[in-house]
Amino acid sequence: MSSVPTLIFIAGSWHQGKCFERFTYPLQADYDLTCKALTLPSAQASQNQIIAHSFDGMVGNSAIKGLTKAPNSSPKGQPERSLVIGLILIASGFILTGLTFMAPFFDQPPPSWRINRATSFADLAQAPLERFYHDLEASDAEYWVSQLGCQSLKALFEGGEIAYAGWRDLDQVWYLRTVEDMGLPVWAQRVQVGMARAMMRGKVVHRELRSSHSPFLSLPRECVGLVVEAVEVFMGEKLTTKGEIEKKWLQGRHG
Repeated sequence: MSSVPTLIFIAGSWHQGKCFERFTYPLQADYDLTCKALTLPSAQASQNQIIAHSFDGMVGNSAIKGLTKAPNSSPKGQPERSLVIGLILIASGFILTGLTFMAPFFDQPPPSWRINRATSFADLAQAPLERFYHDLEASDAEYWVSQLGCQSLKALFEGGEIAYAGWRDLDQVWYLRTVEDMGLPVWAQRVQVGMARAMMRGKVVHRELRSSHSPFLSLPRECVGLVVEAVEVFMGEKLTTKGEIEKKWLQGRHG
């Protein structure tokens, strides 16, 4: 098997990396995949796959710049430096180079949040439980609401000079649409996928889950299945679970 990629998870606005724990634990426990939240491992030669949620699709896309494989390089084998081989967007968007996050919206915030110039943060104007977690049990949803942090206005309205459409540098991008999303309506997600497919000539694979804006909390097993499927496509080979490895070892020992 060629070098297994590191999975880099980037949470959306107001969210922290710990929201991916239900999602990343089985990926690590069952498939022995290395999962990292928020920090890009750039100090060693490795292959990386970015999984970005919501607003941080912009961060994930921009981070790809200069880190994809050269067109003529082999897709297999150990790379000479850290490279990004795949991108999965969850209820997110496909950014354009040179544009801030809010530029496509003419710098007008949606009804769901307000500009707070006194704090320089974006304040949620709608109940976050309904916006992000309506398909979780009440106590579970309330816990995750308590874990929400702040969202900088600077990150939303500035930084166009470093915004980069990294998705266009990849051979294929995967997109997970959240059908019951009250934060980013599914019709808007479908428009995004249609635009990207037109620009990438169909190299966008999409899947849908009947979930809220946070499928990694409400449907973690389904999210794991999607990531495993995508990783296998990006690598060009099947992943082996720890159970399968142990079974083969026992068969060889007693064969």
